[in-house]
Amino acid sequence: MTDLLICDGDIVTMNAQRQVVTAATIAVSGSTIAAIGRAAELRAAYPDAGELDARDCVVIPGMINAHQHTTADPLMRSMIPDDIGSDESIFGWVLPLHAVLDGDDDELAATLTAVESLSRGVTTVLEAGTVGHPLRVAAGLRKAGIRARVGRWGWDVADQPFAAPTAQTLAAQEEAITALASDGPVTGWISLVGHDLASDELFAGAAELAARLDVGLTLHMSPSEADSKSYAARSGLRPLEHLRRLGVLGPRLVLGHAVWLDDGELDAVLDSGTAIASCPAAYLRLGQGYARAGRHGEFRRRGGRLALGADSHNAGDSPDVLHAAYLLAALENDRGSENAIRADQAFGLATIDGANAVGMGALVGSIEVGKAADLAVLEASSLGWMPRGDLALQLIWGRASGSVRDVVVNGSLVLRDRRSTTVDVDALRSELVERSGAALRRAGIEVGHRWPAVPVAGFSKLAGR
Repeated sequence: MTDLLICDGDIVTMNAQRQVVTAATIAVSGSTIAAIGRAAELRAAYPDAGELDARDCVVIPGMINAHQHTTADPLMRSMIPDDIGSDESIFGWVLPLHAVLDGDDDELAATLTAVESLSRGVTTVLEAGTVGHPLRVAAGLRKAGIRARVGRWGWDVADQPFAAPTAQTLAAQEEAITALASDGPVTGWISLVGHDLASDELFAGAAELAARLDVGLTLHMSPSEADSKSYAARSGLRPLEHLRRLGVLGPRLVLGHAVWLDDGELDAVLDSGTAIASCPAAYLRLGQGYARAGRHGEFRRRGGRLALGADSHNAGDSPDVLHAAYLLAALENDRGSENAIRADQAFGLATIDGANAVGMGALVGSIEVGKAADLAVLEASSLGWMPRGDLALQLIWGRASGSVRDVVVNGSLVLRDRRSTTVDVDALRSELVERSGAALRRAGIEVGHRWPAVPVAGFSKLAGR
């Protein structure tokens, strides 16, 4: 790492005062933000630093994606039909593909997810669970240069693919976390499938393991009504009441989804300090009923620890956190209630508030001296930025992720002029085409197409030419 000056941009700090520092320069030394000030003064203080011209640019904190699957789905982007339920999507498409993937496939998919995330200004990805090769996933994320937390998916319910006995599942979790460095940008955390696919012993054991290893824990719960129905039969309790009784809720836990909550469950999550990762694009794509049941706006208003996620390449479809912020604000604002989310609040969820929710706020989420140098430079000279209005409104409602030009993670420039500096994207594209087709054939999955494709010669004949 070398010193770097990001010169003369308008800096959206997301500090406690939410200050925007205009025509300012950021000095990056090693992996951290060393100073914010005038270009001439910082050039004198860092005479050997490289420079990144940020004139006519807006510099924002790197965004936090608190729930992102990086394997299987990236190899079949836009292939799972959008007129089937989530169960059919998972058990008919995703799991059969996972069953045939090797470590090379998983590393490739993770690399793609990371490079695409960085191109959207996302610098931290919390992996929501990978089935077979977590260390290869970590390698792919590390190769691209993104910050991440990675875990091995755990479930112990009999007669389910990839399930294992409780003790074996917990041992595999610990093994993956121990194998990853504990102090680098890519580290481990505990990842359960959740839903009704874990025994009480696994839930409780995972919470105890997270405390012993001093790491976070994530699991899926209640994106639809299904979990409420299964827990009614299982224990007579709502899902999160059940987890509270087991001692699983708490500040280490990031719940993926938690959409269908009743009053008691919402209180339980708030009282315990449990975080929620909201993935609005997935709820809308899969028709899971957020507009009827979702309470994430209320959760945020009442002081809940809320972050944003993009889920997977066949649910959220793109690891774009600004898009998630846009959708959640739109959904909550459409209710016309006190739980509406303003643009500045939505951007907070994508950055510092999301970082605080997942326990990383002291490290990332804002541009402040002493924090990790994770930031994105947005080119603000295009027509979509003219005239320059309120920055919060433009970032959220203006769909600004398409204007990301440069990205720095942990002090390293990983995206420059919209091109990855760490990955040969052309080679990545070629390998993806080859590996995706081979994996689908091994899984016996045939991808349908709603619009017929015809060769041009045949089309000319049909058109009477």
